[in-house]
Amino acid sequence: MNRATPKVTVVGSLNIDLVCHAIRRPDKGETIIGDAFDIFTGGKGFNQATAAARLGTEVSLVGSIGSGPFGDLLLTAMKKENINSRFITRRTDIGTGIATIVVEPDGDNSIIVVPRANMALTTADIDAATDCIADADVLLLQLETPIAASEHAAAIAKQHGATVVLNPAPAQPLPDNLLGYVDILTPNQSETELLSGMSVNSHDDARHAAETLRERMVDGEKSAVVLTLGAKGSLMLTETTSELVPALPVQPVDTTGAGDAFSGALATALASGENLQSAVEFANAAGAAAVTVIGATPSMPTRTKVERLLKSKK
Repeated sequence: MNRATPKVTVVGSLNIDLVCHAIRRPDKGETIIGDAFDIFTGGKGFNQATAAARLGTEVSLVGSIGSGPFGDLLLTAMKKENINSRFITRRTDIGTGIATIVVEPDGDNSIIVVPRANMALTTADIDAATDCIADADVLLLQLETPIAASEHAAAIAKQHGATVVLNPAPAQPLPDNLLGYVDILTPNQSETELLSGMSVNSHDDARHAAETLRERMVDGEKSAVVLTLGAKGSLMLTETTSELVPALPVQPVDTTGAGDAFSGALATALASGENLQSAVEFANAAGAAAVTVIGATPSMPTRTKVERLLKSKK
């Protein structure tokens, strides 16, 4: 990495994850006895901020939580991870977001998210964090908070020269106004299909769909789509390049946090001055490291673990 103290600001969600392990997902009307249960801190915003912090970035998180014990757990975790929590708004009228997750033996999962306080994040909350957003090298966004808040934050970031990265998850249609501020878009296959209206069944399909999305983004050489394809790697599409960056082979136990680890690592590398290909290679390694650990936040890897994986590839 090129800069000693890269700065990333994350605008996003904070949840408590209620994780059940079972032999399979229950069918409609069916009850299954599970194997284990855990409670973890989570939410895409919190996970991605944690990933960036563990990888050596100066991180601030802008978000909204409730005033109860779940909110206390998240604030304690932010302090432990050295994440700036100054711009976390605590609400008394609505509870902290939660996610219920079923994990199968092969690591696949199903998730139900109840956003609660996350959807109470306002443009006024973003205005309160203007200096923090303006000072960042990278602004990292997802879609578990209101789009109006993300769009407002992206506008501030672009005014001050920050790179805007959007992880468009969970998938939903995006207004052109928001995409107009985005430098790098990081959808997975299903998100790409929803956003582009195109099926993705081959490398050529993926490239065409990614180009359709890139055309809606910020003009200029920095605009890129990085389509994450799980074990196949990541398709990196820029104005001049279309390249599949291979994944690192690992044995998965829980895929819950892979996308968040990827996003936090990508933001870290970009904030440090790395070029996009190097940043995607680093992010692929972080995603691979994450799937070897159970739980979302616990799986966010350290720099040592990511660098060890990268060395093993050579």
